[in-house]
Amino acid sequence: MADAAVTANAVDYDIVVVGGGMAGACLAAALDGLGLRIALIEAQAWSTGDTHPGYDERTLALGWGSRRIFEGLGVWPDLLEAATPIRRIHISDRGHVGVARLDCRDEGVEALGYVVAARAIGAALQQRLAGLRDVDLLCPASVESVGPESTAVVLHVRTAGTTRALRARLVVAADGARSTLREQLGVPTLEWDYGQTAIIANVTPQYPHAGVAYERFTADGPLALLPHGERRCALVLTVASQAADAALAMDDAAFLALVQARFGERLGRFERVGHRQAHPLRLVKAREHARERVALVGNAAHTLHPIAGQGFNLGLRDVAALAEVIVDAVRAGADPGAPSVLARYADWRRWDQRKTIGFTDGLARLFTSPLPPLMLARNLGLLAFDLCAPAKRALARQMMGLAGRQPRLACGRPLTA
Repeated sequence: MADAAVTANAVDYDIVVVGGGMAGACLAAALDGLGLRIALIEAQAWSTGDTHPGYDERTLALGWGSRRIFEGLGVWPDLLEAATPIRRIHISDRGHVGVARLDCRDEGVEALGYVVAARAIGAALQQRLAGLRDVDLLCPASVESVGPESTAVVLHVRTAGTTRALRARLVVAADGARSTLREQLGVPTLEWDYGQTAIIANVTPQYPHAGVAYERFTADGPLALLPHGERRCALVLTVASQAADAALAMDDAAFLALVQARFGERLGRFERVGHRQAHPLRLVKAREHARERVALVGNAAHTLHPIAGQGFNLGLRDVAALAEVIVDAVRAGADPGAPSVLARYADWRRWDQRKTIGFTDGLARLFTSPLPPLMLARNLGLLAFDLCAPAKRALARQMMGLAGRQPRLACGRPLTA
């Protein structure tokens, strides 16, 4: 009876976005100014980007397409100072001669991508959220239940010690890899535990990084070094999960020796390391990315292995595509949560998601296999790849986020064009 009374007094919204991290905040920013009534629900108490748990010590590699999306959202000017350009990418397999190289000059752009601290992105998005006209922020707030009506979805939301109901024509799950909303909706997932953990930290090498990002494959797992600021590099060191605690417990000298042994001397000696964090690696893929009046974006739709740095970029393209189909529907006088609108979103994103997930998952498995035929094949593959301009261009466009059909925002065009 109490629930019925709460539902009877539901507040009507066009769109409710659940999750105020990077994906949810970007979607809210993209849809502002269209005359839609939007609610953004965030479970964690936060007042600045620095305190939101999604904006931690990690660094993110943004592809060129992601830069253009941030430009369209009005966020990029606030990230310029914090963004370190990736001019070249160097890919190698430890103990083998095969090497592949990508260069921004071959693609006619100033950078293949950019390295930005998650905290900096959080601060820029928080500033953007503060200026939104059409978005109500409910924070901290949690979704207690969700249920369909004939032309809407009703959410019971706990906030400020009381339960209130929101009724929305469209609900978007943007609440991360452990999406509570996805679970409440009963959306099935495909999951795979890689048995690996990523140790992330900032390190300072002896020699300047010169804007080069390194992807180093080893029998123990991949290692990525990304240019971050003038002298530092952002390190992503993958270790077997059973070795993660030991890697975190090492003193700085022992940890740097481990990194040195895995990476080699290309940047000289590693001199310093900052705070270390561990992130267990799993592939999580929702089997449905849209259903009746519900869409999933970002890590709620798919969580990838960090190899090649594609996860956040893929999620940002989800956001740009969903925003575009919503804008087109609204301009045509259609319901943004209609089945045809969400089918367009799901169909559009299917190719990119499958290709990107297959690419990262395949790399993670191929380059950790100890089988001699696969070791030989990947070494010869790197050698051949470096000599094949079309293959290099295809990989560069994939890593830049420019492969396949792109949303208007990723092409540098206004969302309302």
